[in-house]
Amino acid sequence: MRLVLQRVTEARVTVQECTVGSIQAGLVALLGVSRTDTRADADYLLKKLLDVRIFSDEAGRMNRNVQEIGGAILIVSQFTLLADCRRGRRPSFDQAAPPEQAVALYNYFVEQARRSTLPVETGIFQASMKVSLVNDGPVTLVIDSTEVTGARAADK
Repeated sequence: MRLVLQRVTEARVTVQECTVGSIQAGLVALLGVSRTDTRADADYLLKKLLDVRIFSDEAGRMNRNVQEIGGAILIVSQFTLLADCRRGRRPSFDQAAPPEQAVALYNYFVEQARRSTLPVETGIFQASMKVSLVNDGPVTLVIDSTEVTGARAADK
């Protein structure tokens, strides 16, 4: 499972020109699910999302997490995060989970995030979405659950 976090001052997702999710200060979380991912991967990434200290304290140092600033989270599914661009000109998405597996883990991730005290907004799974955001910093991190769960099956 791969997560791209962007620290934002505001963000929104629109589908067919209707806003389906929006936040003020907080994190945009782009989430990609691979074929080998489990709930353990989702739990690991959610803990990272909630605890990573990338917001400034009074001294201007990145020393606060999204919970400490009273921020919000906008979670957007994005299978293209699992693209393999090592060969040719067309990305391969063979490692991305099929939709029925991906939606189950995506929904699990969202449900667990909503158990926190933070406001959580989302996009719409498999919809053609427009994501607008003001990246604060800019600060963007990539976190992969294989950091602790081991290499993906195709990479072994």
